[in-house]
Amino acid sequence: MIIVTGGTGHIGNVLVKKLLEKGYKVKIIVPPGEDLTSIFGLNVEIEFTDIRNKARLIDCFKGGEIVFHLASFISIFTKDKRVYDVNVHGTENVIEACIKNNIKTLIYVSSVHALKEEPKGKVIKENKDFNPAYVKGDYAKSKAIATAKVLESQKLGMEPIVVHPSGVIGPYDYKISFMNQVIINYLRGRYKFSIEGAYNFVDVRDVTEGIILAWEKGKAGENYILSGEVVTIEKLFSYLEEITGIKKPTIVINRYIGEFFSYFADIYYKITKEKPTYTSYAIYSLNSNSNFTYEKAKKELGYNPRPIRETIYDTVLWLEERSLI
Repeated sequence: MIIVTGGTGHIGNVLVKKLLEKGYKVKIIVPPGEDLTSIFGLNVEIEFTDIRNKARLIDCFKGGEIVFHLASFISIFTKDKRVYDVNVHGTENVIEACIKNNIKTLIYVSSVHALKEEPKGKVIKENKDFNPAYVKGDYAKSKAIATAKVLESQKLGMEPIVVHPSGVIGPYDYKISFMNQVIINYLRGRYKFSIEGAYNFVDVRDVTEGIILAWEKGKAGENYILSGEVVTIEKLFSYLEEITGIKKPTIVINRYIGEFFSYFADIYYKITKEKPTYTSYAIYSLNSNSNFTYEKAKKELGYNPRPIRETIYDTVLWLEERSLI
């Protein structure tokens, strides 16, 4: 029995489908009241529990042989203390639940945000120094702390493997992530300008393939970057223009102006509770070094992501099929 936490999320539902295609029996752990649209009709066992509930989680892990831990609270605000409860304490509970049930293999889906930030021009590779002081923003800090705890579990007899996806985009995103909301907004003609900056984006289908490869071929105690391609926002909009015929904005706002107005956007989104697409942390990330190399995953696992233009094309088709644009 394979246990997947966060099995209804963007990466989670695609991973669950791949595991089922390979003939594995799967149990997913989801919060009470979770929307199950993304896994509708799948032959999976479902346990409704919050990963912050340690006693219940230990019970849910009974009969498990391998755990893929994906459940996470994602935030694109610089300050957001909510992330620690799920990302750190929840991960501690997952580790303990594995130990109590004698489950050795734990595949943890971390993030490139957990890796030590490097100056622009330097290639960012895997390292084991997950110090929250080396990264910016509560989300990144929470993932750094959680990643360190997962790797440290090896001292307790566990066989952990960590993967670090970069900015995940692609189809099958039923909850609509930050980047897919950006694509939806573009297709609805909401952008009158684009913003200077770039980030490393990767297809969700390649990430899930990389996760399975890490399990099948990776080494216990190791971590692997599952990145894709560095794309500027202007290039992203150019791809969308080519694919849809919708004209991209001709005005590009530089990072300093974008930064200034983003602080007001932070306040706006927190008041209105709308899904954020433009925050100070997002602007920071778009202008940070996102030159993450997947060379280790390619060499040791056979990981090979597709061109991001293909991802954007497939995403637009999927959004159209679901009448989201």
